[in-house]
Amino acid sequence: MPTIAIVAGEASGDLLGSHLIRALKKRRPDLDFIGIAGPKMLAEGAKTLFPMERLSVRGYVEVIRHLPGLLKMRRQLLQHFLQNPPDIFIGIDAPDFNFSLERSLKNNGITTIHYVSPSIWAWRKSRLRKIKHAVSHMLALFPFEPAIYERAKIPVTYVGHPLADMLPLQPDINAARENLKLANSALVIAMLPGSRQSEVRQLADLYVKTAGLILAEQPDVKFLVPLVTRETRAIFEQAIYDNQAYDLPIQILFGHAHLAMEAADAVIVASGTATLEAALIKRPMVITYRMPALSWQLLKRMNYLPYVGLPNVLAGRFVVPELLQHDATPEKLAEAALRLISNKTLMADIRAEFTRIHETLRQNTDEKAADAILGYLR
Repeated sequence: MPTIAIVAGEASGDLLGSHLIRALKKRRPDLDFIGIAGPKMLAEGAKTLFPMERLSVRGYVEVIRHLPGLLKMRRQLLQHFLQNPPDIFIGIDAPDFNFSLERSLKNNGITTIHYVSPSIWAWRKSRLRKIKHAVSHMLALFPFEPAIYERAKIPVTYVGHPLADMLPLQPDINAARENLKLANSALVIAMLPGSRQSEVRQLADLYVKTAGLILAEQPDVKFLVPLVTRETRAIFEQAIYDNQAYDLPIQILFGHAHLAMEAADAVIVASGTATLEAALIKRPMVITYRMPALSWQLLKRMNYLPYVGLPNVLAGRFVVPELLQHDATPEKLAEAALRLISNKTLMADIRAEFTRIHETLRQNTDEKAADAILGYLR
């Protein structure tokens, strides 16, 4: 049975991996998948050698703290794949972890495919040399990325983004609100503080205080907060308790991030994949992020672009506001959100730009990625 080794490092990679496995198995039911997988990939039949949660570490300081365990896990993975060589290795995102693994495997004659280009267009362009030694083929999600790899003579395929295929061009806000038992006339703001515990710890208090300020200006507002685990829910509930904000009209959802965004008039969201999801659901948003001070200083020095949110990167301009680190205050977030929802012309312009981005990214991604991968199996 042909074997594909596959390693994903977080929730977004797990989603990409699950779609990819499904598309590959539709064409080749005999394929076996093993590596590091999350719940969605496991549901598609992948086997995992380690819990994916162990790879879900973000920020330089956090990585350093977990480095011994990460290095040990990578050595064990490499040993397993050298003793049991797969036909292909696919690294899904998690570049700092996967590129070193891919380089060792490629040096031992194993084809390595990396799914999701790292943000070399934003920072660390020096990575291209490392990528060339590590990767047999790059699968790029965004249309401006292939030219970068072609100039470096790295085989690349633009596959678009699977979320653009999965989400409808026209979201149904009325159906979403009916599902959540919200009035069509209500003012609804979705607040997404991230999927990792570290992200929610950084943003929960900020979001609770921001909600209080918005409520003071908009007494009929409702807040939706989708959280993916019991641990992240507990962190957010603790922030409500710490701020004695029991009366805030906050509805915490267990998952259902897409539904929450679809039901919302606007979104306050942590920088990351969720910003792209919000754009594809055509929701005006305020992008925010906080991280430990040392991680922020290191990241800031390497940043090449004036924006970090994917919707702004894809548009090539500031379509929606970004409030990061020291600018991420309750007062500034509340002001930005209230400015968005009060300006109907701006809201319409944002939705039009997000529709254009959606059409560009809708490429039948799973099939294109499967084609590129299966070409190495024949």
